Formats: sequence, C-alpha cells, structure tokens
Amino acid sequence: MKIIIVLILVGILVALAAAGLFMLKRSGKNKPGGMARALALRVGLSVALFLFILLSYKLGWIQPTGIPAGR
Repeated sequence: MKIIIVLILVGILVALAAAGLFMLKRSGKNKPGGMARALALRVGLSVALFLFILLSYKLGWIQPTGIPAGR
C-alpha cells in the first residue's frame, strides 16, 4: 500500500518537473502543449491518488492513526 502511494507521489513530482522543464526551454524544438500535457498528467495523478486513498479507507485496507478527531 505504501509503495503504491509513494510511486504515485513520485509520478506527480516527475510530471511537475517535466512541466517546469517545458516552461524553461525556449527553443522552438518543443512540442506544442507539452507543458499543458505534463500539468494535466499531474492533476490526473493527484485525483487518482486521492480516490485511491479514499477507496482504501472505505475498504479497510488502511486505518487512521495519530491525533484523534474532535479535539
């Protein structure tokens, strides 16, 4: 479970770095829409991670720990 979450987080960071590189490159060799595609991938991975964590909680694969709610 932790491995899947870490892999998705790494994917989000890689997509963000790719968007930054597309933004910094000023040569005309870039594919048009490369930065937008990388940012769309980052948003998609973030939504997928949120839904995966929510589903995992609902199915009982993960349990909340730490500070009790309501304090």
